[in-house]
Formats: sequence, structure tokens, C-alpha cells
Amino acid sequence: MSEFDFLSRVTLGQYMPTGSILHRLDPRIKIISFTLLLMVLTFTTSKIGLGIGILVLLIGIVFSKVKLTYALKGLIPPLPFLLIIAALQVFFNAGVESSPILVSIGSVKVTMAGLWAGLTLLIRFTSLILCLSLASFCISTSEMIQGLQLLFKPLNRIKIHTMDLVMVIQVMLRFIPFLAQTAERIAKAQASRGAEWGVKTRGLWSRVRQIVPLILPLFLISLRRADNLALAMDARAYGYLEQRTSMHEFKVGWADIFFLLLNITVSLIILYV
Repeated sequence: MSEFDFLSRVTLGQYMPTGSILHRLDPRIKIISFTLLLMVLTFTTSKIGLGIGILVLLIGIVFSKVKLTYALKGLIPPLPFLLIIAALQVFFNAGVESSPILVSIGSVKVTMAGLWAGLTLLIRFTSLILCLSLASFCISTSEMIQGLQLLFKPLNRIKIHTMDLVMVIQVMLRFIPFLAQTAERIAKAQASRGAEWGVKTRGLWSRVRQIVPLILPLFLISLRRADNLALAMDARAYGYLEQRTSMHEFKVGWADIFFLLLNITVSLIILYV
């Protein structure tokens, strides 16, 4: 039944309540730290910096008490797309003229600059996926909402409704595992009616033929779920008050300050190494 196990392959957006030191930090500090690290990994041009970033993220996963194999499993679903994008960088990199040619097939040339560009892109996306996965492991949905509301609270003074923005982010993150669960149920239902989900297929075209009948019902179920969510929010008077109160009060401690300073230091090292 491994062909239908979609949820276990999607690690992004799943909270793992392990009770580690990262989980006990203030949600505002975690949101700021992971956002800063995500921006640094996106804009750095250093290959050594990206390697340091991946090493720091792996150490963070160990400290979060999440199984490293489970965290790395989240790299498998987007891997084919990343390899295609990396291959395009290798063959169509702009620095062809200034770099020695390794392989030449007609008008298509593979240069050292193109090879490094493809490898850098692959490492960059790997670090971004690991960073987002670690953030979702350590920040629950309620912490995400309350932390973002506290961080965006000053914007309410200039008439910007931050609560709606926070709700959009929450629904987006929450629907990722829901989509995996829905796809798993649809695949099982189609297989019980004679579809080829349980048969080992070969070739890209066979895989595409399996996935295409899954897209339309998944899209329709997602629209129906979004409609039900909107009705439930209206029934509970969502948006009636400009600001919602919280049952829990968050306070920044010395451990939070140390984690933030450590994250800033690592980010500067990655950016300027």
C-alpha cells in the first residue's frame, strides 16, 4: 500500500510536538529567526554559505528531536522538478562564453559555469525546503497565528487588517497535509474501481496517466472544502472584532534572545562568507 501513502511523503506543514528546546521558544522569535534564515539562503551567492546553511539546518533538526530520515524524506517529492530545473541551468546558463566547455552536442554546450549554476540551484532549493520543514516542525498552527498577530499588530494603527493576512497564511499551511490526505483517499477509491494505482508502472507517460484522473476530483474537493470553511467562519462571526484576544501571554526570555542572536550570527556568516 506504499503507492497510496501520500501524507508520509509530505513533511512540509506538519507540526511535530516533540517538546524540544526549539519548541519551547517564543513563537515570535521562531518566526523572525526562520524568516531571516530563509531570506539569507535565498539571496546568498556563496556555495560555501549554502553548505553552512544546510549543516545548521541539519543540526537544528537534531535539536528539534525530529527524525532526520523523516525530515529528509520531504526532499523526495520535489526532487524530479528540481533536477529538471538544474538541468536547464546546466544547458542554458548565461556564462557559457567565459567558461571552459566540458561537453558540446551541436549547439548545446555544457560548461563549468553552467554545471556550477545547476548544482548551486539544487543546493539552494534543498536548503529552502529543509528550512521550511524545520519551521513547520517547531511552530504549531496556533503559535503561528498568535505570533504573526503580535508581530503585525503595529500595522493596525495605519488601518491594515493584519488578522485577515494571518488567516490566509494559516489556511495555506493547513491545507497542504489535507491535500495529501484527500489525494490518498481518491487514489484508493480509484484503485478499488479498477484503476492501475496498485500496478507497478514504467515510464513517465504511465505516471502521468495515473495522476491526471486525480487532479480534477482533488480540485473540486478543495473548492468544496474552502466553501465550507468560509461558511463556518461566517457562522462563528469571524471578522466581527478588529482584534482578537489570546488565552496565552507570550514573554521573551533569555533563551529566546540567545537563539535570535545565534540565528543573526549564522545568517551573517552565510551571507558574507
